[in-house]
Amino acid sequence: MSDEPVPAKETRKPFAVVTIAATTGSVPRAAGSKMFVYADGRIGGTIGGGKFESLVIADAQEAMREKKPLLKTYPLREGEPDSFGAICGGEVTVFIEPQIMSEALYLIGAGHCAHAISKLAAECGLFVTVVDDRENLLADLPSAVTRISDLSPADFIASRQWQSDEALVIVSRNHEIDREALGVALEQTGAGYIGMIGSRRKVRRVFDHLRERGVSEEKLSKVYAPLGLDIGADSPAEIAVSTIAEILAVLRQRTATHLRLADE
Repeated sequence: MSDEPVPAKETRKPFAVVTIAATTGSVPRAAGSKMFVYADGRIGGTIGGGKFESLVIADAQEAMREKKPLLKTYPLREGEPDSFGAICGGEVTVFIEPQIMSEALYLIGAGHCAHAISKLAAECGLFVTVVDDRENLLADLPSAVTRISDLSPADFIASRQWQSDEALVIVSRNHEIDREALGVALEQTGAGYIGMIGSRRKVRRVFDHLRERGVSEEKLSKVYAPLGLDIGADSPAEIAVSTIAEILAVLRQRTATHLRLADE
């Protein structure tokens, strides 16, 4: 079977597992046969080919968009009201199971705050990637974190097709790197969260420079900078808590309000 799903999970490429759950009569494949369907329509394996398979692929793509499993029966015989011209004579019940990817965090920088943020993010189940040219710092990151040292932050940001469940956090070692990374990030579309660390003075300075380059106020208004929720964070660990809480609230479209009963 081509295009196995493990590398798809590692690269966060959405896919669905399609399983023939039951059959009656004459059908092209037996119960238990599987196929992987990717968001772009590519497949791994087959459940019989032809019009039947193309319909299942389309249904799998829709299930991935809705992030909901689907159990559906397809008649493969003539004369059925919902038949599509198949003449095998039987029918196939298919279970389509979208593989829900966890949210992803991409960190520019591998300093103290980035280490704390990446550690907490990985513990929360996020797919975490850190970009920095200092390989000695990348080596100390948690084993679950993907490390990138051969691309500049700007090149990395420009190379991706960003998704709404992905967060980009800019916490590099100086404001020049942060500024250039943010400038490129604001030229992209699709990311669910863009944040930058720094004092209010630094943020204003970076924003002013980007305004001089022609970056619009609308784009700048979408940046979470200084990043994080206001919890009085000071240490890298506290900054990580503040940052991850804000990211999850934004990506999951939650209010980040208190859950206590007294607020009802």
